[in-house]
Amino acid sequence: MTQTDAPLTGHKLIHSYLKTLDASPGVYRMLDEQMRVLYVGKARNLKNRVSNYARPTGHSGRIARMISETRSMMFLTTATETEALLLEQNLIKQLKPKYNVLLRDDKSFPNILVAKDHAFPQIRKHRGAKKTKGSYYGPFASAGAVNRTLNQLQRVFLLRDCSDSTYEGRTRPCLNYQIKRCSAPCVGKISQDDYAASVRDAEKFLSGKTTGIQERLADEMAKASEAMEFERAAAMRDRIRALTQVQTAQGINPRGVSEADVIALHMDGGQACVQVFFIRANQNWGNRDYYPRLAADVSETEVMEAFLGQFYDTKEPPKQVILSHGVENEDLLLDALSQKAGRKVDIIVPQRGEKMDLVAGAARNARESLARKMAESATQGKLLKGLAEAFDLDAPPQRVEVYDNSHIQGAHAVGAMIVAGPEGFMKNSYRKFNIRGEELTPGDDFGMMKEVLKRRFKRLLKEDPDRSKGDWPDLLLIDGGAGQVSAVREIMEDMGVGDIPMVGVAKGLDRDAGKEEFHRTGKQVMALRHNDPVLYFVQRMRDEAHRFAIGTHRAKRSKAVGVTPLDDVPGVGARRKKALLMHFGSAKAVGRANLADLKAVEGISEAMAQTIYDFFHEK
Repeated sequence: MTQTDAPLTGHKLIHSYLKTLDASPGVYRMLDEQMRVLYVGKARNLKNRVSNYARPTGHSGRIARMISETRSMMFLTTATETEALLLEQNLIKQLKPKYNVLLRDDKSFPNILVAKDHAFPQIRKHRGAKKTKGSYYGPFASAGAVNRTLNQLQRVFLLRDCSDSTYEGRTRPCLNYQIKRCSAPCVGKISQDDYAASVRDAEKFLSGKTTGIQERLADEMAKASEAMEFERAAAMRDRIRALTQVQTAQGINPRGVSEADVIALHMDGGQACVQVFFIRANQNWGNRDYYPRLAADVSETEVMEAFLGQFYDTKEPPKQVILSHGVENEDLLLDALSQKAGRKVDIIVPQRGEKMDLVAGAARNARESLARKMAESATQGKLLKGLAEAFDLDAPPQRVEVYDNSHIQGAHAVGAMIVAGPEGFMKNSYRKFNIRGEELTPGDDFGMMKEVLKRRFKRLLKEDPDRSKGDWPDLLLIDGGAGQVSAVREIMEDMGVGDIPMVGVAKGLDRDAGKEEFHRTGKQVMALRHNDPVLYFVQRMRDEAHRFAIGTHRAKRSKAVGVTPLDDVPGVGARRKKALLMHFGSAKAVGRANLADLKAVEGISEAMAQTIYDFFHEK
């Protein structure tokens, strides 16, 4: 329900809604005169909750400002209080209201996958939806934490990490076998039963059950030694040693906590840091820090509750959530988390013992991380102010977007956008663009940049036409000189966004760092003195854009390596592809082959030969 009454504002407007509300649970939204959402809140009883805002006095400074800016409200009733909590968090993440606590970095966490869709399971890092058949272990705090654990698993259990296509195509062991990181099932160096036993041991290790593994390895080493199989005994010894090193390195792990997220909050100067430590299988699988956006005057309980609701919106909760601060609606959170997990979840605010020690460690990290962040933000603020002065901007930019392209003679072309702001590089806002323009001349940097900017602003105009969500840039930095600036300016003028300042960064004389020239529409080419901190700041942003563009290009190129037209032929897998290439020498030769020649290839039936022949000749 929406109602607007021009003469009424603030608490009087809110009071006018009370006669239409009842005691149902639900979610309410406060909107300003431009119909932008100021605040999203949940209520066990909508009428009682909204009546609190209808009082003219007794509010904190933040709530009073929010009420004074309110010009209309929207309401949505729900069947249960828990449903209201979940809907509130979804709307906050979607609408990013000014007065709500907002979790800004919400990337997924990597897991370890033991794939079960092959006779010799592969172990690998996995991120995203869990669609592949297999066992998943995690979450891990970062890709680095996953890679360290995978490295340990390979040393101890000798499991393969190669793709199925690589596995199928091998005729001799790879380097991992030589350095004792794989048992080489691809060429029959281990039986399927023995490999399956190693997989089971690895899964026990990831579940925290390591004692039996070490005992079994020691028993196998003793038997090999008695049978004078000294090479096998030495291999068992090396695996035991590797497992011992892993356990020694994990001495900081809790003994009494098998599965939990330890979450600690520290607030200072209107800013906050939340540290999350992931404990799985009695092992510390890393930590991640978050800096939620706060309005003024929020309490620690409010920040913690908002963080939990948004953090677990897309993540499965563990058995225990151990907190540094309690939350107001603990019963609702418990119900929501338990529903999501499909089992009971406990929320604990410990006062003593090992759990309290874990929280204290997380709180110390939160305090130290926030202090570093605040120091970095102060420096970043000075640099943004210097950027505004150097390029005659009206105010220090809050969002700087930097663009770059990467390709090799036009092949595998990609565009990249990185973003910087008051808190440094905003990596969750980075974007990559696969260059699609078929009419572009290979290597046409002007055309590529125009395509990237056109797609970027077309999306912004669609998703945020009134520029209210904070996703619009205050400054564009383009890698290039006058030609690039002119090409991009043409696109921006055509799209009606020509008011956004833009600067082209060219390498300058001898293409040396430190001699950059800056190009702006209608203004003289300029340069900054070689020791100017703003120049270093621009160089860092340009280098970051270049790094991101190169990395994206390499990833795209590596995916294309080994790709042939045979990959698109129905029924041609790794074995048949290998047989065809070995017989004919190239995919082009396969395409030119007649039906009789195709039938002569080992493993190619008459029906498959017809399929291959039809595929190439119909094309």
